[in-house]
Amino acid sequence: MTEEMTPEDQMFDVGNRAARSMIAVIDTIVQRGGFKGEELTTIGQLRDQCIQMIQMSEQREQEKAQAPTEEETKK
Repeated sequence: MTEEMTPEDQMFDVGNRAARSMIAVIDTIVQRGGFKGEELTTIGQLRDQCIQMIQMSEQREQEKAQAPTEEETKK
């Protein structure tokens, strides 16, 4: 039986995927030398925020996996 995603689930999923894509883009541009020195603080902060978003999403998934399902709570 598949679970339907709530709007909150969808938001976390999209945020997780967007954050992972942003990190990949940032890392690629950095490797190519595409940022000026004065931009690096802002870019680093953005990358750190993306990592936080991924960690929050992964933590939420773990908590959902450990939570009892409706069927389990009815027993």
